[in-house]
Parts: sequence; C-alpha cells; structure tokens
Amino acid sequence: MSLSDIWLFLQQGVLSGLSTGSVYALLALAIVAVFKTTDVPNFAQGEIFMAGGYVALLLLAAHLSYAAVIPLTLVAITALAAVFQRVVMERVTRARGVGVQFVIATLGLAYALKGLVSLTGLGDTPRSLPALISSDPVQIGDAVVSRLDIAIFVAAMVVMVLIYLMFTHTRIGKAMRAVGMNPRAAQIVGIRLSRIRMMVWAMSGLISAIAALLIMPKVLVTPDIAHIAILAYAAAIVGGFTSLPGAVLGGLLIGIVENLVGLFVSTNAIVVAPFLAILVTLIVRPQGLLGGKVQVKKV
Repeated sequence: MSLSDIWLFLQQGVLSGLSTGSVYALLALAIVAVFKTTDVPNFAQGEIFMAGGYVALLLLAAHLSYAAVIPLTLVAITALAAVFQRVVMERVTRARGVGVQFVIATLGLAYALKGLVSLTGLGDTPRSLPALISSDPVQIGDAVVSRLDIAIFVAAMVVMVLIYLMFTHTRIGKAMRAVGMNPRAAQIVGIRLSRIRMMVWAMSGLISAIAALLIMPKVLVTPDIAHIAILAYAAAIVGGFTSLPGAVLGGLLIGIVENLVGLFVSTNAIVVAPFLAILVTLIVRPQGLLGGKVQVKKV
C-alpha cells in the first residue's frame, strides 16, 4: 500500500466515521445524562432508539407527510421515556429499590418495546426510512462522502450544541447538573428530584428519536438495530461515563475507529473494534478520556 493510498484511506475513514460517530455521540449523551442524574445505566436506550424508527415507519405507512412524521415521532418517544420514568422508575425509587432493580426495570422496557414491534408486523421485514436529503456524492479533499452523511453530521452537531447551551444557560439545565452532582444538596435548595429525573429521561428519549430519524434513512430498520446502544455505551466508556463532552468525543472516536479498521484491516474486524477501544481505555485510563479522577468508595 502506497503513502497516497494510506492518506486517502485516512481521509475517507475520518470523514465517513464522523457521520456514524455523531449518531453514537447522541445516544451516548442520552445514556450519560440519565446515568449522571440517577446512577442507573439505561439498558433500554437501544430499544428506545429502535422505537423511534418504527414510530416513524408507522406514521409514514398512515400516509402522513414527513412534516408531520418528524414532530409526532419526537413527541411520542419523548413521552414514552418520560412516562416510563414517572410510572416505573419513580415507583422503584420511592420503594427504596437498589441498583439491580432499576437495571431490571430498564431491561423490562427493552423487552416490552421489542414485543410491541413484533405485534405491529413491521419487524418481520427490514425496512428503511425515506431520506429527505439526496445521497449524491460530495468530494472533500481526496475522500468522497454523500450529502446525507454531511446532513447527518451537521444536524447531530447542532443538536449537541443546543444540549450544551441548555445545560449551561438555562435554569432547567443547571438544575439537572445540580442533581447530577449532589441530589441531596439540590433537594435542600428546593429542586424537585422527581421532576428533574423525569425531564432527563424525556430528554434522553428526544435525543434517541432524533438519532433514529437521522441514521435510519441510511441503514435498514430491524428490531436488532437496538444493538447500536452497545456502540453508544462504548462511546460513553471511552469518553468518560460521567462526562457529557466525553460522550461526544467518545462517539466520534468510535465512529472513526470503526471506519479505519474496516478500511485498513477488514470489514469483519469492525465488530471487534469498539470492544478493543473499551479494553484499551479501561487499561490506560479507566475513568475515560474526559472523566474525572477515579473515586474509591469505602464500604
């Protein structure tokens, strides 16, 4: 392989990886936001993402226009996440449930959503959402990407910037950060923990729905697409499971590494790349690239 080929592959891998990596970053943001606020890893994040795609498919099958499908999908998945938190997670909290019970609750949601998809009959055949943006190729440097890839990356980055501004410049965002840092202190100053937790879950549902609408015109929609949450978890671990900027960085890195491995090694090795990234991160920097200091709790 010549130097020019290596340079071409590097450009292609980075540019293609930014598109998929931005979607991983969105889902990692949702996972980290819920974890920071509740100390619970949401193992239904992939299924919530999947539900966003199938809700959009159902609405399109009802002959609604995309102008109606997009807001209705966002509202439906946001409401789904908020209702689950209020009806299930909050009750477990009031019953003084332990971590395992919260995890089981999220797994129950995951299986319930898969069951609902099977009842619709849409999960029997791989489908895809129609794209609003053409897939015409665009040359950037020596690499070639599609207009759809560029649109996915730009839209995802805009969403992430808006989330950052919400966390840093709004009262709700500051309240979410306070609950994540010290729930008891936040409650003492008048912040309603149940309300903030529900809003964080609602936000995670909204982010998942956006991610679904962005990436599903590019991939086939099946119930197994929920496995993308594994890559989002990898992104969160690499970037730092308690760091929102780390989730973004981790998502972009995972996307780029996947594409580079596929170009330089083999497409069969792509599935292994995220797990190798996790192992290397845990060995070199267990708290993640942008995670804080490792804290040891006394028991």
